[in-house]
Amino acid sequence: MQETRVALLAIVVENPDSVPALNELLHQYGPYVIGRMGLPYPKRGVNLISVMLDAPGDAISALSGKVGRLEGVSSKVVYSKLEA
Repeated sequence: MQETRVALLAIVVENPDSVPALNELLHQYGPYVIGRMGLPYPKRGVNLISVMLDAPGDAISALSGKVGRLEGVSSKVVYSKLEA
């Protein structure tokens, strides 16, 4: 069994046209997703999404990188200090 890490992926979506591609990426990594929460913030015209993951470090990094390359989407990962 591969070692996994618990992490939180924070996502800010400024371009609504990128949402279908973002949802497809999250679907691809679905087996690693513990949960997710998304909130629209109409006052600033953005959507804020948090995705909780339990995944191998390389999968977390790959997902974050792919998300961050989407047009008008920013992401950042925070890792737990829990040891596997």
